[in-house]
Amino acid sequence: MEAEIRSEIERVVQLYIDGAREGDASKLREAFHEDARMFGSLGGIRYDEPIEQLIAMSDGQPADVGGSYKAQIVAMRQVGDAAIVTVEEEGYWGTVSFTDFFALSSIKDEWKIVNKTFVHTGGEPPAM
Repeated sequence: MEAEIRSEIERVVQLYIDGAREGDASKLREAFHEDARMFGSLGGIRYDEPIEQLIAMSDGQPADVGGSYKAQIVAMRQVGDAAIVTVEEEGYWGTVSFTDFFALSSIKDEWKIVNKTFVHTGGEPPAM
């Protein structure tokens, strides 16, 4: 993978990580394509919806509670104008862990997340 492309993909995924950590809707909107969708379940509830629902839920509600949130890219694959990135999140809302699978596309020479599929891997979610 070309270093410049890898760096841009990492930048976009880092926008998601920082936006989730800080509860910053503007960073999340910059990372995601406006038509992106999210799929997954948390605490037995399905969240298969437009990404704007995640952004609204995250806005002003930081994932980082007392410095608990940690996230890292653990895998990345890019071919042409498509990429898949896997992120491991721990300490979301203090105790929750996720594995996220992000699909990205380069649209008009700009990388955007077009899909987030997540798996709840541990911890008890807060009442929502």
